[in-house]
Amino acid sequence: MTGTILARLLLPLSVALSSAGAVTVEGEILDAATNRSMPARLQIRGADGTWYFAQSAATAGSALRYERQRANTTSVEMHTTLSADPFRVELPPGRYVFTVARGPEYVAERREVEVTAGRPRISFRLLRWVDMAKAGWFSGDTHVHRTPVEMATLLLAEDLNVALPLLDWTTDSHITAVADPRSTGGHFPPAVVVVDPMHVWYPRNTEFEIFRVANRPHRLGAFFVLNHRTRFERPLFPLAEVIAQARAEEALLDLEKHNWEWTIAMAPILKPDLIELANNHLWQAEYALKNWAVPAPAWMKLSGSGTDNERDWVHYGLQSYYALLNCGLRIAPTAGTASGVHPVPLGFSRVYVQLDGPFDYDAWIRGLAAGRSFVTTGPMLRAQAGGRWPGTTFADARAESVLQCDVRSEQPLESIELIVNGEVAQRFTPENKRDAAAFTSVVTTRFQPRGTSWLAWRCFEPRPAGRFRFAHSAPWYFTVPGQPLRPRRVEAEWLVTRVKEEIARSRGVVPDGFLADYERALGFYEELATRARE
Repeated sequence: MTGTILARLLLPLSVALSSAGAVTVEGEILDAATNRSMPARLQIRGADGTWYFAQSAATAGSALRYERQRANTTSVEMHTTLSADPFRVELPPGRYVFTVARGPEYVAERREVEVTAGRPRISFRLLRWVDMAKAGWFSGDTHVHRTPVEMATLLLAEDLNVALPLLDWTTDSHITAVADPRSTGGHFPPAVVVVDPMHVWYPRNTEFEIFRVANRPHRLGAFFVLNHRTRFERPLFPLAEVIAQARAEEALLDLEKHNWEWTIAMAPILKPDLIELANNHLWQAEYALKNWAVPAPAWMKLSGSGTDNERDWVHYGLQSYYALLNCGLRIAPTAGTASGVHPVPLGFSRVYVQLDGPFDYDAWIRGLAAGRSFVTTGPMLRAQAGGRWPGTTFADARAESVLQCDVRSEQPLESIELIVNGEVAQRFTPENKRDAAAFTSVVTTRFQPRGTSWLAWRCFEPRPAGRFRFAHSAPWYFTVPGQPLRPRRVEAEWLVTRVKEEIARSRGVVPDGFLADYERALGFYEELATRARE
């Protein structure tokens, strides 16, 4: 979503700047295992609902203030991202809630504090409940709108291994990303920026998020070009030239979200590497983006538009993804927050990529493209089929495979599900074995392909107030000669209908060449519809 549109959606915030008679509260955030200072995210809220923001107590320390609120909702994200230094904050005497967090692998600490004159220093100790890097899994956020000067502090405070900030960004089909005044990609060479050996970011990433075509409002949608080498000095159209440059530079094409107006039509045109399965409408704050873009079809059996609540929004995305996979489009899942635009911390939704060796950015990008991954907003899901990680293709796969899914979660899981060709093949009751820090559930089963297939795992973790977190693996693929993968009929008919609707909506607005791209996408889905399964 553009910064201009965002500005119209933000409300004035109840934020304290200074107060007469305030008390200087000093504190520190420590790793519970090592007792060493650590970078983290800090929220402070007074009993009257006012938000307060800490400063670093170190001369060379960093404190990044973040304030976002979704208009006409209680969806608010107010925090300070702190470097690994003591902090201080000026507070009027009274009661406050301090919440300290560091990404999803640490247990956040929420504490009520009585602020009075002369109160002692506050110490917070964060307990790590899972260490994914130690297990060979490294995290990333591929949809980032934070500024380059913030990246070092953010990556360390959220313990995020990789960030791909979209430094070039255009919202008009006739304006190049280079020409957009918001774009800053030209200030950086195409090289990895190393914060430390485990935390890096890459600057050459571009977002095409189209709200205007032919000098008139006409929303199409968004896709990203990630990890490219040269900037895009051409507009969106002709699209084939953008795709050609991306492919020549071994960039990744990310289709962003499932229900933009053009998403379904764009899938067979772009042949994207990625889609944001854990997307930027999922926040730690209250879910708020309702009745947005294209509603879900009736066959998905979701309430209202499919965007009316958080759970339906997730399932709308999952079922859309499954339909595309059933068409033979091999798209790996990714995750992104759009932190910098929405009320959400960096890395709240994140993708984990498995590496056999030590952390390396180039290896991470290759693993992301290959689908050796899972996405999550909470649970940590590691699974294998036949001893192989996700992204694997089993050629002539007639033999039975042993499947194992291992989930570690901060709270007890609700369910673990095996998805085969877009349908729940098996649902398992989680073990939820408790240890000192978290819960573990392990499932072992067997899979015998009945034809060309794909499978994936997903799990759901309930949270208070009807909220939930989820994780979803990338697929494994099983190829059986002479038995091609086929979409379900309801999926195929929906895909055909969506492209026809988009052609009708865009005729006379988009260039003829792009309309021809849409027609080719329609032909792709219509051919699949002739051999769809019931």
